[in-house]
Formats: sequence, structure tokens, C-alpha cells
Amino acid sequence: MGRFSLPQERPGGLDSPATARVIKYMAKAQVRVFALTNGRVGSSWRVGAGFRRPVPTLLLEHVGRTSGRRFTTPLLYLDDAPNLVVVASQGGLPKNPQWYANLLAHPDTLVHLRKQRGRPVHARVATPDERASLWPRLVELYADFAKYAAWTEREIPVVILEPRDGT
Repeated sequence: MGRFSLPQERPGGLDSPATARVIKYMAKAQVRVFALTNGRVGSSWRVGAGFRRPVPTLLLEHVGRTSGRRFTTPLLYLDDAPNLVVVASQGGLPKNPQWYANLLAHPDTLVHLRKQRGRPVHARVATPDERASLWPRLVELYADFAKYAAWTEREIPVVILEPRDGT
């Protein structure tokens, strides 16, 4: 196993409450820095497979499906012009991330890219054919997606963010 590669099985502590708290605070810090610098800092992911080939990140706004609160989550994305594509991998954990359920309930939202704030998008789950076409490109973008898929029994959702009027 290489210095920056992931193990073939999901690490045991990945789904611990302590790890979840650390990830939550790291994400909040990334959102804050990204917003303060208009994406000059925080718009690239340099962890895991992204260490040598940084992966672009965006900020996804989403509304809580039960709370109605507005949240912002940093996510890796594939530019599939005019669409953006994100993956609900949650590091290969057994459950989909909260942002995914929130988008299913409230698909019209905003994303923030480097030097582009508040881009209106409509989120939808990729069809099986679209997913089959996009998945190899997503794994090429960030190889760890393949390991995350191997770590979980669920099919990891692929979400297409389509431009809405005004973009």
C-alpha cells in the first residue's frame, strides 16, 4: 500500500463520533476560508488521491428537510459543462450524507465556485445510464471514490447539478 493510498477495507474509526466531529469542524473551517477568500483558498481538495492531483471543490447550499435550516457543505465536483456533478460518498460510510437527503427534498439551491458565488442549480440524481457514464470519470477525477464504493453495500449516489435560469 502506497504512502497516501487508502486500505481496501473501511478503517474502523472512520464512523466514530469523534471522527464525525473532526470532519464537521474541518468542513466548517473550509467553508469559512472558501467564503472569505472567494475560493482562492479551499477550492481544491488535496487529501488521499487528491494529494498529487488536487480535485476542485465547491460549496453546496442546502436546506434541512426537517429543520428548514440552511447549511453549506464543501464537496468535490466534476465539471460536466454546463452541469456540475457531485458524489454522495461520505467516505464509504453505510448511510448517505445529510446533504443528499436535503437535496432530494429541496433540489433548487445554490453553489459557490472559485470566483463565482451563488450559482443557481437544480439537483437531480443521475439516471442509471448517466451514472454508468459518469462514474469512470469521477474515479479518474478522484480515485478514492472507487474505494469508498467498495467499502459500502449501498450504491453511492451521483448527483447532477443543472443550471437554473439566471446562470
